[in-house]
Amino acid sequence: MKVGFIGLGVMGRPMALHLQRAGHELFVWARRPQSAAGLPATLCATPAELGRYCEVVFTIITSSADVEGVALGKDGLSEGMVPGSVLIDCSTIAPDAARRIAAKLGEKGIHMLDAPVSGGGQGAIDASLAIMAGGDAAVLERVRPLLDCLGQRIVHVGPNGAGQVAKACNQMIMVAAIQASAEAMRLAAASGVDCGKVRQALAGGSAASRVLEVMGERMVRRDFSAGIEARLHHKDFGLVLAAARQSGVPVPLAAVVNQQLNALMAQGWGRDDTSSLLRVLELL
Repeated sequence: MKVGFIGLGVMGRPMALHLQRAGHELFVWARRPQSAAGLPATLCATPAELGRYCEVVFTIITSSADVEGVALGKDGLSEGMVPGSVLIDCSTIAPDAARRIAAKLGEKGIHMLDAPVSGGGQGAIDASLAIMAGGDAAVLERVRPLLDCLGQRIVHVGPNGAGQVAKACNQMIMVAAIQASAEAMRLAAASGVDCGKVRQALAGGSAASRVLEVMGERMVRRDFSAGIEARLHHKDFGLVLAAARQSGVPVPLAAVVNQQLNALMAQGWGRDDTSSLLRVLELL
């Protein structure tokens, strides 16, 4: 297929390469053309131009406003994509934004799946992402061979917006676990106990998790260089709390974690790893 890709960052670039290696013809657009350097792809001047070439377009960019601009703005995808083509948005955005964009594209006969992903940069490299999809089930089945190039677990959650609700739930659990790991490591250190040994012991019991394995190891080694930049989790938690308010759902733990992320951002650590939540505790 002729496949478009917008968002060639830590996760997007390896995802685009997987699609190209699977035999699909790749077209890309980038705000910073240098981010497309070295990709075996056709570089397009605008999202609209990319949309004219492609049957399916992937986006994985930062915010709801970014996705809306790329999809619906001047020279956006909607000005180039033809009826029957599909936008697969793998970004993490607000569920209501996903529904709004899908509705606008639908007026032109363009299908959309909100299909946020989880697994980080390594998951993107390994093509082991978890993909949570919202949209029409028949459209998902049509593009499933493309998604199979990117992930190991693809779940149709429900209609448009449902994928983003699932991603919000994912972020709530994951970042709360990072905060819990940070508190455990802080308690161990303050008690004069070896954090590495504590982590090793916990990894063999009921507290074992991928977060403790990866983020706990970062905390033990005090390696706060970005795996995933903390500012992105801070952004995601804004979406979580907004969705909770709209649904009238109390999320007391998420509210506390959000405050810790606020404190992290205030220290200027937004481009460091979210394991920096340990450093926030050490300041108290």
